[in-house]
Amino acid sequence: MTDTSSTIRRVTGEDLLATAYPLQDYAFGATPVAAAPQADGWRRSLAYREDNVTLVSFTGAEASATAVGIPMRQHVRGRTLPMLGVSGVATHPAARRQGHVARLLTRLHGEMRDSGHVVSTLYPYRMSFYERAGYVGFPKPRSIRLFPDGLHRIRHAEVPGGELSLHRIGAAFDDYHRFIEQLLGERHGFSVPPRRSVTELRDSDSHWVILARQDDEVVGALLYRTNGFGHELQGSRFLSRGLAGRVLLLQWLGLHAEQYSAFTFELPPDGRPDLWYTDIRYTDETKIASPLHSAPMGRVLSVEGLAGISVGSSRVRVEVVDDPFVAGTWLLDGTTSELEVSSEPTRSGGAGSGSGAGSGPPTATLTSHGLAALVYGVLDPAEVALQGYGKIDTEAAQALRTLFPPATPYLFASF
Repeated sequence: MTDTSSTIRRVTGEDLLATAYPLQDYAFGATPVAAAPQADGWRRSLAYREDNVTLVSFTGAEASATAVGIPMRQHVRGRTLPMLGVSGVATHPAARRQGHVARLLTRLHGEMRDSGHVVSTLYPYRMSFYERAGYVGFPKPRSIRLFPDGLHRIRHAEVPGGELSLHRIGAAFDDYHRFIEQLLGERHGFSVPPRRSVTELRDSDSHWVILARQDDEVVGALLYRTNGFGHELQGSRFLSRGLAGRVLLLQWLGLHAEQYSAFTFELPPDGRPDLWYTDIRYTDETKIASPLHSAPMGRVLSVEGLAGISVGSSRVRVEVVDDPFVAGTWLLDGTTSELEVSSEPTRSGGAGSGSGAGSGPPTATLTSHGLAALVYGVLDPAEVALQGYGKIDTEAAQALRTLFPPATPYLFASF
């Protein structure tokens, strides 16, 4: 008799080549390809993936589905928190619609939360699928195509102490990575993978990097490749710490105005290139469409782990429902400008049950999506209720609005 029982186990090393990797390759790659070169490529990648947690769901002895947890770090309102990056989710066609991924995600969330991970993010193939796992959408970074018109206006702007240096990424990786770590400490939503995994960028050495410095401190960086004279300069993320870094990077692009037809790169979702200089010409090519162009999503795995993030001066009680990881009643206190979290007995009565004179802080009922939307600052409390992510009366909404002011997370890392 064929064994059809389903089990989940963690897979590492060479075992990945016979279990998780074929599933992921079929889901995301162009297949089939020659087996030997494919296996060699998979094997080379193992060294960069040693920090990952790869779970595989087996039906009998056959690998049916897989999900990968990447131990990352993310800046959330002034604190750098351990973050789970979910990646490589794939299911064999014959095993789809049988609940394998839902069980894998629950197991992965639990294991990573128990190891100290406070939040989780991912890039979904379909947002509604991961909404069922407690995730809420983030604003998508902007994809910009900048044309040379008008760049001459900024080419001669003076940046005191400013200088530019061009390198192959393999030679300048340490400087670039230190700059990324600095942005991690400053930018809400910014995330960084384990150093071991990003050394693949160094070892492949297939990008230029322009570093902008002011008084010997890196204030801007752009990874890019060129596509030939008269075509385009294909940039990655346009990263700057303030005006000096941005102007220096634009000046570098301006030096190529007669060489390339356009410059492409990614900006944070709150980037405003329309205000950079007069006569700027660009197109915003940001696209949101499943499965290749979905916006990122995030969720909270541990309410207690949020303690210490920067918040507004307010107090509110939230009852989080319908979630195996953050459900419960929590007093969120921001009167010291840093969030204090305490667990309370679950109250009955729904939203507003704690409102009223002498009854303590107002109470809101939230799903995990509602909690994540407020923590990350992507939805106003009124929008949370409209989306069906909670029941929030007027008093509780104002308290939450003060506690969690609007913010724009920029996830940065691709995984």
